[in-house]
Amino acid sequence: MTLTLDQARSIIEHTRVKGREMALKPLSVVVLDAGGHVLAFEREDGAAPGRFAIAHGKAYGAVMLGMAGTAQMARAEQQAYFMAAVNGVYGGQVIPVPGGVLLRSEAGAVIGAVGVTGDTSDNDVEAAMAGIRATGLSGEA
Repeated sequence: MTLTLDQARSIIEHTRVKGREMALKPLSVVVLDAGGHVLAFEREDGAAPGRFAIAHGKAYGAVMLGMAGTAQMARAEQQAYFMAAVNGVYGGQVIPVPGGVLLRSEAGAVIGAVGVTGDTSDNDVEAAMAGIRATGLSGEA
């Protein structure tokens, strides 16, 4: 299964809808394919311009490590040197916190990732998962 541009756009749309329902701060949402390439990105009005890098870092770490943001954070807390080395390998692009959500096929293969930033990490995850579910895909936060 390959993640499509239409699916990526749908994830973003539904993530933003959930963010508005929850009255979150302005969100920035990126969707990456299985190779870590950007399929789609949107930054809501009022979101800081640097939010792309944060959303991307959350999603990039998830797809490159095959490990969702919550698991990355736990790993960083347990093995700080490992995560520092990973970040060195990936040019400092990995942000190991919740808000990076893996997208998996029905067979369990990584097909991409979603990165959301703008509110608390837990709220970012909740909005992302709503967007993923609304698109009919499975996410791992």
